[in-house]
Amino acid sequence: MGDRYNIHSQLENLYLKYIGTSHAESTKYEWLVNQHTDIVFSSYLGHPHLINYIVICENEAKARIKFKLMEKMMQPCGPLLDKPED
Repeated sequence: MGDRYNIHSQLENLYLKYIGTSHAESTKYEWLVNQHTDIVFSSYLGHPHLINYIVICENEAKARIKFKLMEKMMQPCGPLLDKPED
């Protein structure tokens, strides 16, 4: 029983420490937001050759592309839709 409690407290510590880690009560929207923010946009911003590729494709300045990606990191999946109560 002690090991189970220890593992549970370690997991709770991870959830509090790292924002992107999901837990059992995470919604699909929260999971998608974390995936888009962590994987897609952070990867683009962290690799300059990907930024160069996007700059060439969209024919815009590097700073503007970086700014757009940073803006998309705020709400990558759009605003949260309210569910109707049953």
